Amino acid sequence: MRDQKKAEEIAAARMQLLAPLLTSGLDPAKARQIKTQVCEQSGLSERTIRRYLAQYRKEGFEGLKPKGKMREKQEAIPGHLLDQAILLRREVPSRSVAQIIQILEWEGLAAPGMLKRSTLQEKLAQRGYSSRHMRMYSDSGVAARRFQHKYRNQLWHSDIKYGPYLPIGPGGEKKQVYLVVFLDDATRFVLFGGFYPTLDQRIIEHSFRQAVQMYGTPEAVYFDNGKQYRTKWMTRTCSKLGVRLLFARPYSPEGAGKIERFNRVVDGFLDEVALEAPKTLEELNDQFQVWLSECYQHKSHSALPEGASPEAAYRSDRMPLRFADPETLANAFLHCETRKVDKSGCISFMGKKYEVGLTFIGSKVDVVYDPADITELTVEYEGHPPWTARELVIGERAGKRPAMPEHINKQPTENSRLLNAAEIQYESRQSEQMTAVSYRSVKKGDKGHV
Repeated sequence: MRDQKKAEEIAAARMQLLAPLLTSGLDPAKARQIKTQVCEQSGLSERTIRRYLAQYRKEGFEGLKPKGKMREKQEAIPGHLLDQAILLRREVPSRSVAQIIQILEWEGLAAPGMLKRSTLQEKLAQRGYSSRHMRMYSDSGVAARRFQHKYRNQLWHSDIKYGPYLPIGPGGEKKQVYLVVFLDDATRFVLFGGFYPTLDQRIIEHSFRQAVQMYGTPEAVYFDNGKQYRTKWMTRTCSKLGVRLLFARPYSPEGAGKIERFNRVVDGFLDEVALEAPKTLEELNDQFQVWLSECYQHKSHSALPEGASPEAAYRSDRMPLRFADPETLANAFLHCETRKVDKSGCISFMGKKYEVGLTFIGSKVDVVYDPADITELTVEYEGHPPWTARELVIGERAGKRPAMPEHINKQPTENSRLLNAAEIQYESRQSEQMTAVSYRSVKKGDKGHV
């Protein structure tokens, strides 16, 4: 089987493909309609979609990983053919993949049967030219109708809001902090909210993990197109937890109306906290939690039935919370990166050295780790079971160098194959020169003919 990282990427892509069909309370007619749409967008057959669903329901995320030994493939579609397919899609965005293949075959650019529909669909999607991409960018946009899910944890919203400046930089320099919030769609309940000193994907990872640990896993999450959300880590984590990952359409802020409305409420807190002038991030977060509880979570909300508060609406919801088991949860929030093993059998990771093994000198290995604890790393390499790598400890004395693996040691020999092969080539060249005919030595006949 191909390395674990590639298998998980394939499983994550399949999970996000199936996510619309896993919505609770889906009636059969709606399920058939969604299944047809998924088949059209992905280029996969209905039979394949049914097989993926059966594997997921039987084995979960692991069931979506490719089975059996996968051979490394050459480029499935030559670059010049893919460029032509993109050009055909851009000329007429509504052209189907089957029509594009037919045109390429008729023009003689591709042999009949050379291009597979599913493969071309995948390559077009990777380059940003799937039918869904084309519809998204060609849509002029219309006013969105208000929507609200029926039960808690069916959909979560999240956003990043710029906060105040605090004296937390070097030498008391003031630096801006950022608020991350996760909000439940049905009840407007804030599942987690906190200020952070940086603006990167780590603040999303931490806040999402806090929300999941306290309130279980949602059916879907809805984010804007910020780079902090559009990460491989988020795709992998949501897929392992069985969460559908949704992103807002570009230039379509109406889909994030609830979280935007909450951000305007937070403006009131920022005005008040400016009077207190907190000196530390911890102090600011403490004040925010008090305000959040008393001025929002337990306050009547006009969008909720009978003016209930978000806290009361969430707690009284009859939808049971879905918690992942500790092992699944821990595995879902792991990170995976690639490192090259140096000549000492070690890798450099986050400024530290870890021993991997002399066997893997010059190889690229996958490093699976928990950002909260990097004392030990899990290393994966194709054809080998995962193993643990620990930080290299440098003592006062050099330890004995481990024996080199047998397949790396120098192979003894009594002669030079290079010189032997050169001698054979030299004798062959000399023989050809000796048998060559010299026409100058041949005398011409009486009539001038040779």
